[in-house]
Amino acid sequence: MCALVEGRDVAVFRLPDDTVLAVDDLDPYCGVAVLSRGIVGSRGDADVVFSPMYKQAFDLRTGTAVDDPETRVRCYSARVCDGVVEISLAA
Repeated sequence: MCALVEGRDVAVFRLPDDTVLAVDDLDPYCGVAVLSRGIVGSRGDADVVFSPMYKQAFDLRTGTAVDDPETRVRCYSARVCDGVVEISLAA
């Protein structure tokens, strides 16, 4: 899902093991906020989201584009506290 956090579009993902991960929603290849609409999967041991635009895979823990290590999206700290998802934009 996409959440607006302090004016920033953040893509939030809940993995099958209930881990919550958050990255910028903006796809750096097309400049459109679409990563929250991507498909979550894996590449090797990495949990990734596949952009719905050009199908690039981004590691949800590091933000790195799997096929292009020079390109990345920003990752954010996320947790669930008393049933509420909390996201920190602090670096």
